[in-house]
Amino acid sequence: MMTKLDTALAAHSDKLTSAHAVVIGAGLGGLASAMRLGALGYRVTVIDRLDVPGGRGSCIWRDGHRFDLGPTIVTVPQIFKELWARCGRDFHEEVDLRPLDPFYEIRWPDGSTFTARQDTDAMREEVRRLSPGDVAGYDKFLRDSEERYWFGFEDLGRRSMHKLSDLIRVLPRFAMLRADRSVYAHASRRVKDERLRMALSFHPLFIGGDPFNVTSMYILVSHLEKEFGVHYAMGGVAAIAENMAKIIGEQGGTLRMETEVDEILVKNNRARGVKLASGDVLTADIVVSNADAGFTYDQLLRNQPRKRWTPKKLKSRRWSMGLYVWYFGTKGTRNMWKDVGHHTILNGPRYKGLVQDIFMKGKVPEDFSLYVHRPTVTDPSAAPEGDDTFYVLSPVPHLGHDDAANWEDLEREYRVRLTKVLEEQLLPGFANRVTASEVFTPETFKDRYLSPHGSGFSIEPRILQSAWFRPHNVSEELKGLFLTGAGTHPGAGLPGVISSAEVLEQLVPDAALVRG
Repeated sequence: MMTKLDTALAAHSDKLTSAHAVVIGAGLGGLASAMRLGALGYRVTVIDRLDVPGGRGSCIWRDGHRFDLGPTIVTVPQIFKELWARCGRDFHEEVDLRPLDPFYEIRWPDGSTFTARQDTDAMREEVRRLSPGDVAGYDKFLRDSEERYWFGFEDLGRRSMHKLSDLIRVLPRFAMLRADRSVYAHASRRVKDERLRMALSFHPLFIGGDPFNVTSMYILVSHLEKEFGVHYAMGGVAAIAENMAKIIGEQGGTLRMETEVDEILVKNNRARGVKLASGDVLTADIVVSNADAGFTYDQLLRNQPRKRWTPKKLKSRRWSMGLYVWYFGTKGTRNMWKDVGHHTILNGPRYKGLVQDIFMKGKVPEDFSLYVHRPTVTDPSAAPEGDDTFYVLSPVPHLGHDDAANWEDLEREYRVRLTKVLEEQLLPGFANRVTASEVFTPETFKDRYLSPHGSGFSIEPRILQSAWFRPHNVSEELKGLFLTGAGTHPGAGLPGVISSAEVLEQLVPDAALVRG
């Protein structure tokens, strides 16, 4: 007796069309993958449960305020330029990217500050101002960062690591670069001032990693910033996502928004399509999942035997932290708080203790370290004239810890405490001017993005959860199934998810040969 899938496959094989690829998820990794598949000659259908493309990189509007929901900066513009060029387009003609100077300001409770810029001499002066004896160590740190960039980003990060032999070949290099050492431990070997140690080691938090445990390969971010700068896309990252969706459509692809995939369908141990939540079946020659890797294996393949990514294996992984994000608008403040720029990192009294509470103990801390995004400094279109838009991010534990927080009960009290810190240390008087407001907690990430444990960045990028140890771009479980996005190689962050599509292109079969 023919199943619904068999019937659909029979009809599918009769169509004299190019090979069909279904991409699950219109996050930035999924959109980049769809663009590359379109360039390879695939007929592409992208499916997403949200109403707009971009996933975490999308935006929402509230009373004239645009809230950029996820990533706010672009650190490696050339990967977008290369992606657009692969599709015969010019990125800089279609996206208005503005360099930021300074990149961000870091503030500590003692009143000291560190302003990050692209110019190396200006950065040396910042180091000298805080700790004159650390300038030479900072120069060594920059050299270390560049060395890891060429190996970790330009080499490993732009090719597949799905074969064990790939890992074995690079182990000597990992050892030489002391990849076993943490980002914080490496910074501590180069500079003595604790504030500088924080300033040189906090970057893994932007991709969900604990600086005290994540491999020191991630110090390469300092070179990324120095070499390529930090940029903001006018209209937010959502403007990039919208342009990606437009290109997919012009390639002949289709985006089906507000449509949910219930299951990846399998025939003869090969992914052959998807079943939608509506019950409809969509056949495909290959399936690409931009859903979280954990969700892909635990839910979308729930009716299939799994060899490596079993529920037990997934449960044993360490997941990135959760996020509490408060998006709000303020009335008539455009000329207020002149000392608050586009990006501010507001440190609490602790660094290591705070990170340990979040990652190791699963405890919601009483104190805060906050990332404050004020896009209206660069892009006035993010708010009504004369007003401001803000995004305040606080790292918190994910929901998978024992005694995880109940955010339905905690959220209001947490926001009151966060408001007090912002009033006292950064934005005096802002609370009386708040207009539009939206809060995302780990519960939101779990429900909106189907993120396991409500984690902000999928599997944490520790050394034994990176490269070959991470879910592969070509599935270990099924032929014809590929993974892209934060949960696979090379990892989270804009450069990581866009690069995952580049890796994917190296692995998918030729569109002319895959039909059948």
